[in-house]
This record gives sequence, C-alpha cells and structure tokens, in this order.
Amino acid sequence: MHAEKLPAARGMSYAEFLDWCDEDTRAEWVDGQVIMASPASAAHQTLVGFLLNVLEIYAEQHDLGLVIAAPFQMKTGPELPGREPDLLFIARENLGRLESVYLDGPADLAIEVVSHGSRLRDRGEKLAEYEMGGVREYWVIDPEEQRADFHALAADGRYERRRTDEDGTYPSEVITGFRLREAWLWQQPLPKALSVLKELGVV
Repeated sequence: MHAEKLPAARGMSYAEFLDWCDEDTRAEWVDGQVIMASPASAAHQTLVGFLLNVLEIYAEQHDLGLVIAAPFQMKTGPELPGREPDLLFIARENLGRLESVYLDGPADLAIEVVSHGSRLRDRGEKLAEYEMGGVREYWVIDPEEQRADFHALAADGRYERRRTDEDGTYPSEVITGFRLREAWLWQQPLPKALSVLKELGVV
C-alpha cells in the first residue's frame, strides 16, 4: 500500500502510538513518526483474504498457532519500527509474545502482499528489519508482477532466498506441512479456499 508520513505525530513514542491507534487504523511507527497507509485495492484485499482463510484453517486444524491479519502491530525489537504486515503467523510456542494490541517480538512468519506504492519498502526496508528482528520466514507476494519471494532465516541469522520445488510449491519452514502452490496466487478468480484445503489434506 502507498504510505505517507503524518507530520503531526513527529516524536511520538511507540507507547503513545499504540494509545493513539484504534482497531481500524492502518499505520506503522518508524523512528517516532506515524506512517499512514492509503486504502488497499480490492485485488490486494482479496488475495490477503484468500491466504488468511487457507492459513488460518490449516494452522487451527493442526494446532500449530495463530494467524492474524492487519491491522495488527508487530514490534520485533526496542530499536526497530512497529510494522503492520498483511498477515502474521505466531507458532503455538510463541503465543506468549502476544499483547492485547500488538505482538511484542517477531512473528514466525510475516507476509506482505505488494501494492504499487509498497514494492520498494516491502523488498527493502521491511526485509532488513524483519531479518534483524528475527522473523523466521518472510513472504513478499507481488500480484502485479506475479512474483513471490520467500525468505527464511539461516543459522547465521541472515535471510536466505528459498525457491519453490519442481512442482511449483513452496514448503513453509515454520508452518509444518504447509505447501503453498505459487500458481494459486495468480489465478483469476482465486481458487476456492475449500479446494486448496482439500489438496492440502485438511478437509
């Protein structure tokens, strides 16, 4: 999503930012500034909704953890921004990081669905921040370019780019057993969540 700084919020602490936000606010906190996001497109929200439905049911059926959609804050470290990924997955063993209005620490998986105004930020700033903050897996999905980038933390704490398998699926390293077929993301219309879940053996 296209984003712009809110000048009136210069110097705002993260605690003040959380108090200022309400549950409908789409904004991020970066170095004391509030970065407001413009409304998302229908295509963006449809893709986010598809991924949310599939991941949420899969994680629930396998008792793996919790999937949360924006708007919901993630603060990966004291010196790092408060970001609002399109989707977060928090593994069951890390649910203690959840506070009432934000995630205090890294998600196990963060997903950003790219829009025209967010491409450089999602592939640059957020990639570096999520790596530093310890987000174990980061997906950047760009429907306009039909490109999906999958990143996973290696033993040295740096992201490594992961490729899909020969059959065009990406096996998640943090959602046990989940395989994302990249072709699903570019279908018009998107596949039915039920058919995807059947392929994954959930229903």
